[in-house]
Amino acid sequence: MSIPIPTQHRKSLDASWKEGIAASIMIAVTDYYFIPLALFLGAGPRQIGWLVAIPHLLGSFSQIFAANLVTKVTSRVRFLTQGACVQAALLLPIAVLPFLGNGRRVYALILAVIVFRVLGNLIGTVWGSLVSSYLTPEERGAYLGWRGKISGFAGIVGLAIGGLLLAALKVFSISFAFFVVFLLPVAARFASTFWMARMEDVPVGPGGPDARFSLIDFLRRFRESNFVKFVFYVALMTFSTQVASPYFSVYMLKNLHFTYVQYMLMHLAAVVSGLMAFPIWGRHADRVGNAQVMKLTGLIVPMIPLLWLMTREFYLLIVVELFAGFMWSGFNLCSVNFIFDAVVPEKRMRCLSYFNLINGTAIFLGASLGGYLAEHLPPLWGYKLYGVFLLSSALRYGSHFILSGGFKEVRGTVERITSRDLFFSVLGIRPVVGRDRV
Repeated sequence: MSIPIPTQHRKSLDASWKEGIAASIMIAVTDYYFIPLALFLGAGPRQIGWLVAIPHLLGSFSQIFAANLVTKVTSRVRFLTQGACVQAALLLPIAVLPFLGNGRRVYALILAVIVFRVLGNLIGTVWGSLVSSYLTPEERGAYLGWRGKISGFAGIVGLAIGGLLLAALKVFSISFAFFVVFLLPVAARFASTFWMARMEDVPVGPGGPDARFSLIDFLRRFRESNFVKFVFYVALMTFSTQVASPYFSVYMLKNLHFTYVQYMLMHLAAVVSGLMAFPIWGRHADRVGNAQVMKLTGLIVPMIPLLWLMTREFYLLIVVELFAGFMWSGFNLCSVNFIFDAVVPEKRMRCLSYFNLINGTAIFLGASLGGYLAEHLPPLWGYKLYGVFLLSSALRYGSHFILSGGFKEVRGTVERITSRDLFFSVLGIRPVVGRDRV
């Protein structure tokens, strides 16, 4: 397999993909095992909501300063390495929480995760601005796509190792098992710091006056701006999804009593399916546009919570997660690609910051509402969370039908195709996309 690394800045780009392997292992372990750790520490549904919601909200608000931060830091590499070291250090007290007395362990975890997420958001913004400065627009897609594939497989490894360690070590002590699991992202983050330190600094320009506009200015353009309408569509879908998303883990571990290996396999199914689906969605998006793919997947993903209501069988739920990972990969991939298509480079950093802020606020509101409802809704078919899943599905459908027609494809050279034909083409039943026309 050839490595698409351009000659210019080759040393930095070579370090970047190696850093991505370590960073993805850290992200996979923390993303998928914070909630099991919180449940072990005694967290209830509302506290799980806080664990997801508050760090994302404050991390999103940090994006207000991110665009200015990129232009003011004297060394982006120094900021990245120092911030990553602090992140790794934050994971150490998280790893020892299971050994402490009950007390306020859950709140200590939430506080540590808040700082961890805020730093992560800032690091991500600065990292993106640095790596994009190594690449021309013609090189960016090939390199970042290849790096993303390598990082995705590394994330699968991190997710799998975490689940296997929990299953293997819990026979000695579940506290010790979580301690070892969270030492893994500590080591991975320090490894990623090692490789980031080998990337070169590239001076960043201040940008022109058109690149500076406030959040209020951004929001005021809702009626006439195609991009702002897109942002609110994604944010409302995110809000609707997060009403239920954090609580599938609670449902699996507390209600269905899945083992940690089963929990890991459920998430692994979605991750692997999504990773394998990326090139399929990418080929179709190149032909029919990102907006068309988003509108197809946005019509389908609302049914996912309903599928969770139809069975409690582990193997059938694996199939549901395979389907979910496949569909969400198309939505998420084309959401990112739409931003790059719709926003000129000089405004991209600030638009990305505001997009992350609005989307993070949607995560906070959705997860908070879901946590409240999980404790106050009456049981439905024996489970309180079923009402949360139903509401999430209804909200997703409402979000899609209300806002999906508000934004349009920005690329003028795409093929026109119905959503039905696109769906069958993605499945390979009617391959009208992905082959040359005659």
